[in-house]
Amino acid sequence: MSRLLILPVLILLWQLAAWAAGGQSYILPEPMLVAEAWINRYDVILPNAGVTALEILLGLGLGALLGVSTALCMAAAPSLRRWMLPVLVASQAVPVFALAPILVLWLGYGMASKVAMAVIVIYFPVTAAFMDGLRRTDPGWLELARCMNAPRAALLLRIRLPAALPALASGLRVATAVAPIGAVIGEWVGSSAGLGYLMLQANARMQIPLMFAALITLAVFSVGLYLAVDHALRRLLPWQSDALSSYDQN
Repeated sequence: MSRLLILPVLILLWQLAAWAAGGQSYILPEPMLVAEAWINRYDVILPNAGVTALEILLGLGLGALLGVSTALCMAAAPSLRRWMLPVLVASQAVPVFALAPILVLWLGYGMASKVAMAVIVIYFPVTAAFMDGLRRTDPGWLELARCMNAPRAALLLRIRLPAALPALASGLRVATAVAPIGAVIGEWVGSSAGLGYLMLQANARMQIPLMFAALITLAVFSVGLYLAVDHALRRLLPWQSDALSSYDQN
């Protein structure tokens, strides 16, 4: 029941903040103005939302696949780890805003540059979380497998990989939460479609309710995507303990 109250409370706080701003819609429009803008311009918002959603989903899929592959390669070849770790750190040391113009220059104003931005944002949390899970496998399990003359490949695929899946799930949750950042930043730098592009255009024309409507659409999609991924991971990893949920129930 308490979860059902979250949305009304947020809308009420938004309305109070709009009143506190003096009712000036160019600073903070009231929720009804934003809802009216969404209803009147849904034919513009939905196509742009579809473009951004596709960019996020492609970036999430490719970034997760690349991150998992990198972590597995580093776990299988320790010598490769010494070369890959600086690359991983460098990929996060450079601000994504600095990379966006370069990617637009290389890949153009289409979807490819936005997907690449999302991949860059997603790549590190997935790789780091999965690699940490592979490194923290219970030494007792590995020692028992070695005593049974298990080959190195079997140690990785049969023991370390399943043991690292909860850590990978955590990395995927983080990646899902940050995936929209890369896509929207790419749209801000240069694009002809997408919610980020729509927000820039609406802001330039002082159509602030439309800008907020696009922002709310992006937020709803991002929250829905996170909940869907979280639910899927819980179903796929039923053995993963949830101490916080057990604590709350008690």
